[in-house]
Amino acid sequence: MSLFVLGLKNKYFDERWSKRKGVFYFHYKITIRAKSQKQIDISLKLLYALSKMRNINLKGDDFMKSSDQVAIEWEMSKRTINDLCNKGKIPGAVKERRKWLIPDDAVRPADGRVSSGKYAKKKDGKIKPLPIGISDYVRAQSEYYYVDKTLLIKEFLDQKPLVSLFTRPRRFGKTLNMDMLRVFFEISEEDTSKYFQDKAIWKCGEEYRKHQGQYPVIYLTFKDVKFASWEATIGMIQALLQAEFGRHLELLDSNKLAEHEKEYLKKVLNKEASEVDLTAALEKLSQMLTKHYGKAPIIIIDEYDTPIQEGYSKDFYDEIIGFMRNFFSGAFKDNKNITYGFLTGILRIAQESIFSGLNNLTVNSVMDDEYDEFFGFTSSEVRKMLEYYGVADKEDELKDWYDGYLFGSTEIYNPWSVINYISRGCIPQAYWVNTGKNEVLEDVLTIATDDITERLYALLRGEKVVARIDQNVVYRSLAEDPANIYSLLLVAGYLKTPKKELQADGAYLCEVSIPNREIASVYKSEILSHLMQIGVITRTTANMIAESLYANDIQKLQKAISEYMDKSISFYDAGAEGFYHGLTLGLIALLDNQYKIKSNRESGDGRYDISLIPREKKYPGIIMELKWKSGLEEAELEELAKEALSQIDEKRYDLELKEDGIENVIKLGIAFSGKKVVIKAND
Repeated sequence: MSLFVLGLKNKYFDERWSKRKGVFYFHYKITIRAKSQKQIDISLKLLYALSKMRNINLKGDDFMKSSDQVAIEWEMSKRTINDLCNKGKIPGAVKERRKWLIPDDAVRPADGRVSSGKYAKKKDGKIKPLPIGISDYVRAQSEYYYVDKTLLIKEFLDQKPLVSLFTRPRRFGKTLNMDMLRVFFEISEEDTSKYFQDKAIWKCGEEYRKHQGQYPVIYLTFKDVKFASWEATIGMIQALLQAEFGRHLELLDSNKLAEHEKEYLKKVLNKEASEVDLTAALEKLSQMLTKHYGKAPIIIIDEYDTPIQEGYSKDFYDEIIGFMRNFFSGAFKDNKNITYGFLTGILRIAQESIFSGLNNLTVNSVMDDEYDEFFGFTSSEVRKMLEYYGVADKEDELKDWYDGYLFGSTEIYNPWSVINYISRGCIPQAYWVNTGKNEVLEDVLTIATDDITERLYALLRGEKVVARIDQNVVYRSLAEDPANIYSLLLVAGYLKTPKKELQADGAYLCEVSIPNREIASVYKSEILSHLMQIGVITRTTANMIAESLYANDIQKLQKAISEYMDKSISFYDAGAEGFYHGLTLGLIALLDNQYKIKSNRESGDGRYDISLIPREKKYPGIIMELKWKSGLEEAELEELAKEALSQIDEKRYDLELKEDGIENVIKLGIAFSGKKVVIKAND
């Protein structure tokens, strides 16, 4: 039955009967849509009259709301609300034309992220948001879901290293942890103990609590010092020092400081200090704080190597290295005015003598067991987080995409990607790789030898590669020895070490592999970007390959691959090996997550060259057999391609695909000679 109010045709009324245990029940849904409050009032009166005729107890809660309204009330996206309705997870929701209408009394249900049917109930009834991009400890632990890493303080106080360097990939919580240390140790007019009383460190006893709020602290973070010139870089460092000196204005009124010390302080505050003056800034500030407080400060330097990396890529490497060498030497080398020192970064740049003579430096890298669980999320921390947000059923998918790192012997998840994954509806994407430049990979691809290219290909197939890892490697060592790329890729977060063995010279002999699907995707995107940059392939060709596979258009696919191969041969050796590298790496880059790539595997009665196994059944399987001979004419090349195609059938190379339930298989016989290529496909 339809209900018409005020002549509007967009009203909806539905009734049905059901029988349970011998009792008949009447069910109804009514939707009101109106352009004004007056129309709503009139509609309600008519509905009330209808309810009396039907003897229905009509309540205000029985009316419907739009998905827009519900999205605002439930603090969810409209897209998520519509997805829940489509999946039938909001009882009573009805679709009118293209819009969903939801009962006013509907309870916030489980969305695609929820396994239990309801969000996990919290003590205060509220669900804390995830701290995306929040590196302020006080704010992170009070306003957001905070993974407690305060036992890092206990670990440190137990070991008491004078100066500690923590090297970890970007976005693994270094800045947040350093700010946590600052808040814990720093003398403050505010009682900052309240930020730790409910944390793990406070439960460790008075031995550790007595250090809270007891030290002056010097804190600098270089994470945003990313400029194209030395002038801009030193200008930013000057501004950071000005801000840090500004946090210690009490020194201007100190009766324990000499006048010349106060004059130096004023020069930095007024941006009048020269570059030479700035190199001594940490040393002089630590001296002044020691005199004023009668206690040496703690010095914290976050992301110390960010401007060094920029210097390497922007051609002011010598300038930044020269400055940092003196800057850190004054702060950490034989400085009596320091209680403890903390530094974080991606690389240990020892070869550049930045820490020359600093024999009190303790380095904690991704290879070490110390502090292994304090940067990134452990498995138990991730599981707890998933349970909190009611998405425990997503653990396998999250593990596949963002787990796989090994810090020391501890399995670690990428924290940035985990919190983005959960907060964005548990949609797997490459969150981490989009947060910064992948210049390490760009450099690798630029200088890659044939051997390195082959190993990169093996890594993308999911294989392990044996490599020598030197943690003291620096950016410009790539040009000297391309084999150093594995060391850079490891410390930067692009590789993991399932197996390692320490060598006599301090280096490691390791098995390395790609940690997870997210990192595999960045390899592919960077390879594609590199191939496009050097002209091996165009965006048009890349799109054509993807589109042809999606539409199962074999002719279009052949045309695209032919174009790619014709161009790739111009850039790689005109022999089988060089061509093989170019073809395989290019296809892997182009096909992204659509296919699993296998090469030289047994299937049927032989070993195929290349197999592309679809991740989803909507895509066809692809078998490629490659043949090469020099000096062939066009007709001979045609016959060679036919021979390659026939071999696929004769050797039953498609058996593996068919056993996996893939019936639609594209067979490609590919023949090449010099820069000429011919492709033959099955009908």
